[in-house]
Amino acid sequence: MALHTEWVRYGENGEYLGYLTHHDRLSDGQPAVIVFQEIWGVDDHIQDVADRFARAGYVALAPDLYAEGGKRKPGLEPEAIEAVKRFLDSVPPQAWHDASARDRALETLPEPERTTVRHTFGQLFGGLNLDAYNAHLLAAASFLRDTYPMTKGQPVVSIGFCMGGGLSARLATLDPKLAGAVIFYGQAPSADRIPNIQCPVRGFYASLDPRITDAVPSFAEEMKKAGKDFQYRVYEGAHHAFFNDTRASYHPRAARSAFAEVLTFFNQVTGGV
Repeated sequence: MALHTEWVRYGENGEYLGYLTHHDRLSDGQPAVIVFQEIWGVDDHIQDVADRFARAGYVALAPDLYAEGGKRKPGLEPEAIEAVKRFLDSVPPQAWHDASARDRALETLPEPERTTVRHTFGQLFGGLNLDAYNAHLLAAASFLRDTYPMTKGQPVVSIGFCMGGGLSARLATLDPKLAGAVIFYGQAPSADRIPNIQCPVRGFYASLDPRITDAVPSFAEEMKKAGKDFQYRVYEGAHHAFFNDTRASYHPRAARSAFAEVLTFFNQVTGGV
């Protein structure tokens, strides 16, 4: 099965960059999926997820939210992020959130890797401001719905993971034309944004991820009060990032079940048979 893949520029002045993929036999008039990244950026895993949707018959776009003017922002280059991944994989999980334990582990790294990891870790985990991405989210949806020939005038849906899950939810509050949104273990939008949601939303969460999952019932109640369509599933025994098959948190049964439900949902909201 041959896929057409490319990095595309979009936005009013071509200021944004994204990984675009579709089957090379697709004609015009296809629905589109926006795939929002984890905190690691549009890495090999996110590109692979986008490719999975391409193989399922969609045009998929993964916006690179760390790119500016066609290239990565300083400190967020792919090689720097990979160095942080390697470092975190080498330390006990508790060190992820324990600054003193993390600093002790950092001191064992040789230079210049130590400085790179310290700087990029701060860039990635120094506080997530979702408002900073609003313009990029809308530009991605507009590019697919209004500009890209293969998807022009067709339904656009979104999906995201962790950081990207929160961004998928946020796009639903920003774009009244969005056909559907999927959240994988991501931050729910604030209650004041919920009335703006016009599309159905689905959520997939892990029982062993209390920081995110404990807030879901409240989100569901707010959606219900506002008359919004929200359904969610919590997978027992799964950890945060259970869908990422490159990480130790990967949970095959949960990932398999969730992906099947997502494909069914997207087929329904994009007018599939």
